[in-house]
Amino acid sequence: MKRFVAGLAALLVTASVFAAEPASDTRVIHDKTGFFVHLDIARQLSSSDTYGQCGIVPAQLRYLDNQNREHVLDYKVQAIGCPSEN
Repeated sequence: MKRFVAGLAALLVTASVFAAEPASDTRVIHDKTGFFVHLDIARQLSSSDTYGQCGIVPAQLRYLDNQNREHVLDYKVQAIGCPSEN
């Protein structure tokens, strides 16, 4: 009887742990920036609009790869909205 109760308790604990974790497909992967970064972009979801900003500003690219996983890439970009630029 004790083995049955211990087995049932272990089963309930294991089931609650798996239920609490989100599915691996719903996790967002944060990519590292740097030189020669290979991006597997199947579809672009969104990107930052830097119009009207001046100087080097942070930007973000959200995309899906070929395995339909969502990625986020944070990087810096030279904005083109400075009034003093030609």
